[in-house]
Amino acid sequence: MTNVFAYLRVSGKGQLEGDGFTRQLHAIRQYAASNNLRIARVFREEGVSGTKDLENRPALQELMLALDKHGTKTMIVEKLDRVARDLMVQETIIGDLRKRGFELISVAEPDLCSDDPSRKLVRQVFGAIAEYERAMIVLKLRGARQRVKAETGKCEGRKRYGSRDGEAAIIDQMRQLRQNGMAVDKIASVLNTKGIRPRSGQQWYGSSVSNILKAAQAF
Repeated sequence: MTNVFAYLRVSGKGQLEGDGFTRQLHAIRQYAASNNLRIARVFREEGVSGTKDLENRPALQELMLALDKHGTKTMIVEKLDRVARDLMVQETIIGDLRKRGFELISVAEPDLCSDDPSRKLVRQVFGAIAEYERAMIVLKLRGARQRVKAETGKCEGRKRYGSRDGEAAIIDQMRQLRQNGMAVDKIASVLNTKGIRPRSGQQWYGSSVSNILKAAQAF
């Protein structure tokens, strides 16, 4: 049985409360069970756009480091657009994985990462379609926000973490632990052990701690 790391991503903050992670993990588990694969660890990218490159994807960075350290050589995703929607970012990340000697499995496109020219063309076509769909969604949402603003005079998005009661104190705990040299994964574990719940979801992850600390630095 081959060990694999599962990578999940949802792009919008509002999607964190949806079934995106559940759907992706279900598809990956079904594929793994049918192909003698063992999911050794799951990495969740929370609220990060698929247009972001590797430097702006904390969970993907953690996964890459784990591939280097723990002997697991395979990453599995539900679809290639979970790796990236932007075609250039998608191809860059896939190329980086290959250069390091790692394998990428896509449940929806199981053979699209081969070196066969036809398969590479199909992968690029799918990537271009995903990029187009993302652009259309952005335009529709922008139009909806503009209509709401025109009608009501305002259009507020999701409040940043720390704006609700009690959240500032949790950020202070994160900062203190981080200043003491604790890794973000360990901070997430400490919060979970204390029974401190995130705004959405059942538990903390290193990527969500990292995102909150970075956002807090901007204010």
